[in-house]
Amino acid sequence: MNDKEIDQALNQATPAGAVDRALLDRIAANLRADLSPVRPLPSVWVLASALILSSAAVAFGDAAYHGLFGIARMSIVRIGVIFTALAILSLLAARVSVGEMIPGSRRLVQPGTLLAAGSLMLVVIFDALFNDPSMERFLPAGVACLVAGLVCALPVGLASWLILRRGFAVNRVQAGLAVGTVAGLAGVIMLELHCPNFHTMHVVVWHTAVIPAAGLAGAAVAQAFRTKRSAAELMQ
Repeated sequence: MNDKEIDQALNQATPAGAVDRALLDRIAANLRADLSPVRPLPSVWVLASALILSSAAVAFGDAAYHGLFGIARMSIVRIGVIFTALAILSLLAARVSVGEMIPGSRRLVQPGTLLAAGSLMLVVIFDALFNDPSMERFLPAGVACLVAGLVCALPVGLASWLILRRGFAVNRVQAGLAVGTVAGLAGVIMLELHCPNFHTMHVVVWHTAVIPAAGLAGAAVAQAFRTKRSAAELMQ
């Protein structure tokens, strides 16, 4: 059956004059009154670049404010390997975050997979590059770095929300997890620039922990907003 045959079948199924033309005109007028032009979203890579630039600005600004003691002690090899890995992960996390906010966009990887694989990748890199087995002040120094990383991640998460707020998350929790991962990576970048503690377990455990902590926090915030919105809709 072609298009013409379909139109004919529909016309035959609808009795002539069954719908008041004035009624249809009023409905169309009401619909047109509510319609307004929508400013299109920037391209995926423009949004991803904005996320990366805001993350880098916060991370470098925070580290510079507290002192660039970590990178000052690093060798060229450590700097090259660590910051290349962090740059790649940040780029991928930003792209995934944008994808979660644009329905129908191509998914490179699931946010949970990215968080787990990125954290494991940094654990392997840190373990290979740092060989100081000392556990001196493991807990107090570690908690201080974890808190500092999360404090840095917070404004990155807020900036990411402002950049992506015009998008629509089909799965809010996945979107929150992705944005939290971007923020967590910014926290790790800040710590690598600032922290002069090169004890292997300190870097492996506490610096890496910023990523899953920030990612889960982002997912939790998104879930809280989704629950609140659902409750409000039920009350209407």
